[in-house]
Amino acid sequence: MLRQQLQHLKKQSAPLRLFGFLVCLAIIWLPLAIPINLLLKSDPNLATIVTMGLLFIIFICLQKWWGKYVYQQPSIFQQYGLKDNRLSLISLIKGLAIGFGVCWALFITEALFGWIEIGNASGFLLRIVFEGLLSALGIALAEELVFRGWVLYELEQDYSKSTAVWTSSIVFATAHFLKPIAEIIRTFVTFPALLLLGLTLVWAKRANKNHLTICIGLHAGLVWGYYILNVGNLITYTNKVPEWITGIDGNPIAGILGLTFMGVLALVMRGKAKLKDEA
Repeated sequence: MLRQQLQHLKKQSAPLRLFGFLVCLAIIWLPLAIPINLLLKSDPNLATIVTMGLLFIIFICLQKWWGKYVYQQPSIFQQYGLKDNRLSLISLIKGLAIGFGVCWALFITEALFGWIEIGNASGFLLRIVFEGLLSALGIALAEELVFRGWVLYELEQDYSKSTAVWTSSIVFATAHFLKPIAEIIRTFVTFPALLLLGLTLVWAKRANKNHLTICIGLHAGLVWGYYILNVGNLITYTNKVPEWITGIDGNPIAGILGLTFMGVLALVMRGKAKLKDEA
């Protein structure tokens, strides 16, 4: 009976399949997350870490079940582009280097213009570098499996490549605004850059033989580069130019220069993806 229902779900549109999966995820996660939040209400940060970690674990387990019974794919993560081979590792390292390089190139440019000053780290730099790498890889793995893995795959089953690219990127950018209305309004300036990042990551994946690890590496590299600078307190803004140039609230993607760098990276990845499609 369950298999028949799942086969019926497979025939539904991508939005309904995505919604159906989220309902299944919520049914399993919420009964566990609610008591955890109550038990750890004295430490909201720990509660968030535990519940979000649990959510990701349930997502992974449910994905394996989803792939097996909805798509008859026992290795659904390979369909998403997460492959266990040498090229995947190379793609991960390549993406990490590009992302880290773009991030630091942005801040070095600002330093050359005199808009920021780069100083010494306020803590033990090696520890910050290591912690930043682990955090960045964790964040990137989770987000890329969801958006450039699951969401993109579901959309590609029903729509053209172009529609899937833009829709998945809009979903990715929108997902970062699941917060109070006042905070959405205050931070909405980052939406264009998040949309560009979503597009860039899909194009990077298509330009690299559909390896999801290029997306994980690129995403992690950007986060890692900024983590070191931000947590290490390596940068000081000179206020020689308005915030809308360097980034509102110190957020580099909330400024014209950061958006320009993201735009150039997006164009490069789009060009590489187009060449790969034509080959």
